[in-house]
Amino acid sequence: MIIKNIRTTLEMIKIEHTLFALPFAFLGAVLAARGVPTAWQIVWITVAMIGARSTAMAFNRIADRDFDARNPRTSMRAIPAGSLSVGFVWGFTVFSATVFFVAAAMLNRLTLFLSPVALLSVLLYSYAKRWTLLSHLVLGWCLGIAPTGAWIAVRGTIDTPVPLILSLLVMLWTAGFDVLYACQDFEFDRREGLYSIPARFGIARSLWISRVLHLGAFGTLVALYFLTNLGTLAVIGVVATAALLIYQHTLVRANDLSRLNAAFFTTNAFVSVILFLTFGSAVFFRS
Repeated sequence: MIIKNIRTTLEMIKIEHTLFALPFAFLGAVLAARGVPTAWQIVWITVAMIGARSTAMAFNRIADRDFDARNPRTSMRAIPAGSLSVGFVWGFTVFSATVFFVAAAMLNRLTLFLSPVALLSVLLYSYAKRWTLLSHLVLGWCLGIAPTGAWIAVRGTIDTPVPLILSLLVMLWTAGFDVLYACQDFEFDRREGLYSIPARFGIARSLWISRVLHLGAFGTLVALYFLTNLGTLAVIGVVATAALLIYQHTLVRANDLSRLNAAFFTTNAFVSVILFLTFGSAVFFRS
């Protein structure tokens, strides 16, 4: 029973999607350290990321359980399907939040001081669609916290625009792909009175809005390159990211969302990993 609950919980929080944000946190840490952070920092940054994301996802499942039950796409999620009780998920949420705070405390005083801001941000997202169509940017903010948080974890301060530019990149990139993802629920969101860009503007216009957000993300990436001046490897990361973003948008059309999962999951995982590998490796060549 315990093993089944653990497996169901990991599925509920989509633990594999940590791959979207974790490489950006590691990149922020590598840039801050100008090399490899200490083992202590790496461990606790990882624990903090897992704790924060697990808290956010579990709380989101609690907050949205009634909507999930009415949405055919999400009706088989753990709570509406009865696989996990609300009480159990609340317990997991509190446990994950505690893990996050402990990890923040183990890093330095500033990370602990700012940890409530980060946690409140990720919890706020669960209610954003109830009052603003900018919920996609709220989600972007939540993921964008990661690289600046990791920078602070290593240096204990923000002494350059680099982590802020990296965070802006993540925010715009995340908002762009979240608009794409929300296209599959635009009819449900309209019916339930939820706010989202697809619900407000329709799929065709939303695809263009997503493209504009990703164009902004790419422009921010170029700015990050010039700010860090990391050379050829970083250029490869910029070019590869541009190619992936373009490819992502060729997969989705207003009258055909059948390849949305490939556009959302596979492509986004590649973007974060490629930027970590190229920009992160470039740090060592510059050093």
